[in-house]
Amino acid sequence: MTLSPRRILIIKPSAIGDVVHALPILELLHAHWPSAEIDWLVTPACAGLLEGHPLLSHVHLFQRRRLGSWWRNPTAIGELFSLTQALRDRRFDLVIDLQGLFRSGWLAWQTGAEVRVGLSDAREGAGLFYTHQADVGFSEQHALDRYRRALDLIGCPSAPVTFRFHTSALDAAHVDKLLGDVRPFAVLLPGTNWRTKRWPIQHFAAMVKPLREQFGLRCVTAGGPDDRALGDAAGADLNLAGQTSLKQLVALLDRAALVIANDSGPMHIAAALGKPMVTLFGPTNPVRTGPYQRGDTVLQLNIPCSPCYARKCAHQSCLKWLDSERVLNRVNTLFNASRDVENSAMD
Repeated sequence: MTLSPRRILIIKPSAIGDVVHALPILELLHAHWPSAEIDWLVTPACAGLLEGHPLLSHVHLFQRRRLGSWWRNPTAIGELFSLTQALRDRRFDLVIDLQGLFRSGWLAWQTGAEVRVGLSDAREGAGLFYTHQADVGFSEQHALDRYRRALDLIGCPSAPVTFRFHTSALDAAHVDKLLGDVRPFAVLLPGTNWRTKRWPIQHFAAMVKPLREQFGLRCVTAGGPDDRALGDAAGADLNLAGQTSLKQLVALLDRAALVIANDSGPMHIAAALGKPMVTLFGPTNPVRTGPYQRGDTVLQLNIPCSPCYARKCAHQSCLKWLDSERVLNRVNTLFNASRDVENSAMD
């Protein structure tokens, strides 16, 4: 397919980890068509990762929950009409829907773009709204590698994979003020959107003392407002859960010497930043949704029922049996490897 688009729309509304995985698509599109204007349709909860990004012309906010009730809410009908009109007014030549659900496919169609690309595993009939579908096959593969198939289809190079976040000096200054003298530090990320993905909070708490005594790292918990109680329970030196915007969270993670995290959106930010980390997996599959090309950071017990993708579980053995000693051993390996690299560089 030969294209020369003037305006491109990426549709990837949520979640945080998925938006992070789509960031390299933005980079690749810009590299191949540097004169094209690129927009992104995203939910307000994830917009902080994109607003002000130097490669984006516009960020369109999709109020998923409110607009999803358009059929019984006159106000939502008006807002949905305004959104679709704004998208049509942009006169996109190319739309890439990486969400693959009915609503995202419908919005792609509403733009009126001549070329509307989706993935072959789109659900809820979304494929009916596309002009082209990229074949993602049936093998287990990471979400980002699936997204890259869309670029292959439209003749855009799908490598190299790079992640770029946009933060400001004000974001950095806010984080520095919050941290005070708590440095060097490890960030603990105990929150997740599924309860079954949470490593028991007592295991996080058991990391605080040895990280300080063995590695000289103080502990900072982070996440959203809903993670505040978990942060308190972890007993870290500083609980910043709910006290940072998404951009400030990026700035915080970028300063960390180590990150210990559940399978969560902030974990994917830390992975994209290249931070030393240990990621804890239970009911989900790191091949599909793990830290991209960083499988060495993953700890997961090999038990028959994992991964199960269940949001409810009576025993949660996959994470309860993953004790803090295993994590400390992995941290020790990480820091020893880092010292070996530093010593080799000095020789």
